[in-house]
Amino acid sequence: MSNHHYNNVLIVRTDRIGDVILSLPMVPVLRKQYPAARITMLLRSYTKELAVGYEGVGDIVLYDQAGEQKPFFTMLKELRSGWFDLVVVSYPTLRLALLMFLAGIPTRVGTGYRWYSFLFNKRVFEHRKTAEKHEVEYNLSLLKTIGCTTDAVPQISLSISETEQRTANDVARSIGISDSDAVVVLHPGSGGSARDWSVANFGALARALNSAGYRVVVTGGKGEESLVQRVIDESKGTAIPLVGRLSLKELAVFLRSVKLFVSNSTGPLHIAAVVGTPVIAFYPPIRECSAQRWGPLTEKKVIFTADNKICVQCQGKECLGDDCMDQIKVEQVLASAKLLIASAKQTKEREKEISSKV
Repeated sequence: MSNHHYNNVLIVRTDRIGDVILSLPMVPVLRKQYPAARITMLLRSYTKELAVGYEGVGDIVLYDQAGEQKPFFTMLKELRSGWFDLVVVSYPTLRLALLMFLAGIPTRVGTGYRWYSFLFNKRVFEHRKTAEKHEVEYNLSLLKTIGCTTDAVPQISLSISETEQRTANDVARSIGISDSDAVVVLHPGSGGSARDWSVANFGALARALNSAGYRVVVTGGKGEESLVQRVIDESKGTAIPLVGRLSLKELAVFLRSVKLFVSNSTGPLHIAAVVGTPVIAFYPPIRECSAQRWGPLTEKKVIFTADNKICVQCQGKECLGDDCMDQIKVEQVLASAKLLIASAKQTKEREKEISSKV
């Protein structure tokens, strides 16, 4: 147990949406241990808003400018001017480790299993690729080196502004969605972070959900317009596209009001889980990409994981492509969707009943 006091803490997470969300639980743990410390996060521009307004985050430093990584010495100057006395590097690279070392940050926490790990002076010897624990647990393990402990994963809640709420509602209305609609969102992309369930499957699921009385919306980020359109085409026009019109927090507002979110393993899946929406998620038979490590933080979920042992292409060896994912059948997903929505409805009704008696 460390009794060292830190005044100016930096958390480094310069990768993707889901990675940042699953790093946020470190903030309340650090805040509890060092209540007077200022906590800053080093993030990329497109994930910044996830930490804006997050309780305990005092400041945000950007790793990029206009989408381009900042020059090394520009970044180094910014880090030195921050006068950090502790840095926790959740997503290690040689460049980041060297920056923290040269910035003169006295306590540098990171992995012990990289050849450049000597640049950290508080090291954790865990191989994340073995996926023995969840990503949140790996992140919290880093904090044990400085005396932080926790019995449970702190809950994550995003700070939503009135403007973000209003914009999300306006966009929903603009695509023909009303408050009375039972909406299911399908998200077919993964940004290359996982293996993907096929466009044909998403399209068939959209048709089946539409026949069951649901309004289906297909979401995607910038650059995924053609992917979303292919799903719309496969849905025979029964689904509605929503691409690149919402910020991450505006997407959170929209997802908070829908009945179900269905996707591959990707950032918006974690946003849906955080705002309390039931989720169905598809995972590949790859250990480092497994639900055990990257699963959504919610009890309201159904996880489908493909099996490469019965895949014609992989034949039990290394997963070679998306073929494995076709083992997950539309009929299975549809049945799970109906059960999950029904279960969530029953839970909500019980909660209303209990609150009315209080």
